[in-house]
Amino acid sequence: MADLRNCSRCGRVYGYVGKPICSYCVEEEEDEFKKVKDYLYDYPGSTVQEVSAATGVDGEKIMRFLREERLQISSENTNMLLECEKCGRPINMGRFCQNCKDELKASLRKEFGLDKHNEPSAENRAKHQRDQMYTATRRK
Repeated sequence: MADLRNCSRCGRVYGYVGKPICSYCVEEEEDEFKKVKDYLYDYPGSTVQEVSAATGVDGEKIMRFLREERLQISSENTNMLLECEKCGRPINMGRFCQNCKDELKASLRKEFGLDKHNEPSAENRAKHQRDQMYTATRRK
């Protein structure tokens, strides 16, 4: 059974399925996203303030769409500024630049031992074979 919670935006009770807002607010947010996307398609060099004024969508929400990688700033649009949270380089979308993503990925792989070749040594293979249970097959 779904966990019942109150929507963080409107206060309605809803069945929690991973999002902190109810289905009505999700629909409303998708409509706002579509407005922003359509406006940016028609006016690609717009600033966050211009998009917000024209669509009625809050500027913080527009920045969140960019951080969630739902929108991407075109390379020729210098009016919108989004920076990598780690190094401060300008980026088109998301939270980190590609270099910082690669560094983070490499450090996580190293930390969890995923970068090593996990092929068992000859000694480990022999031990594994000894530990296996022998099962005979029936003759027909």
